[in-house]
Amino acid sequence: MRDSLSHANVPAEQPLIVYANHPSWWDPLTAQFLNRKLFTPRQFFAPIDAAALQQYRVFAKLGFYGVKLNSSEGAAAFLKQSRAILHSNDASLWLTPEGRFADVRDHSAVLMPGMAHLCARMQRGWVLPIAIEYVFWEERLPECLFRIGEPVKVAEHPHASKSDWQTLLTDRMRHNQTVLSERVIARDSEAFENLLAGAHGAGIVYDSMRRLKALATGQRFKAAHGNKLQ
Repeated sequence: MRDSLSHANVPAEQPLIVYANHPSWWDPLTAQFLNRKLFTPRQFFAPIDAAALQQYRVFAKLGFYGVKLNSSEGAAAFLKQSRAILHSNDASLWLTPEGRFADVRDHSAVLMPGMAHLCARMQRGWVLPIAIEYVFWEERLPECLFRIGEPVKVAEHPHASKSDWQTLLTDRMRHNQTVLSERVIARDSEAFENLLAGAHGAGIVYDSMRRLKALATGQRFKAAHGNKLQ
């Protein structure tokens, strides 16, 4: 579910960098879904650990490209390929600059410098922060909640250094995470727009028994345990 108060309108005539926190293994697939749902017809691209790409080769067909982490050679290759991608107006480059899995409440990690380096060399385009959380509310399966922050127009920061970008991007990302966490703690689904409905109920066996009981008593069967996502 997307925070209904977030910023989703980014002009499509310039390249886009989307960056997010990194709480889960599901983040790459979540990014791919969000790009298709919210940023079509932009072409999705995202770096991924080269070793992981060898293990999950299907990701290459989805727009992921391998990067050797923790090496100067890998960093140079990342910058070269990412800059080539951002030459296309319809490109969207998705990054998780924390560089590791991190708890959503942990804001201590220094963002990896590659994204700030890219932004300092860009002449045009947009940079968009997204905060992601996976939480359990009322159902047996978790909700994927996210908030799109305020987009940054590169052309409005023509003299920003790499250090300036690092500070700006970090502040925007952490602020966005804070706002999302407040919505999550409030457990208020009215603040969100549902983009993809998941399964309700406790499981096929138990729900079958509940369904039979409802039928026998003339009541309407309700698989969901609450009303937040109705």
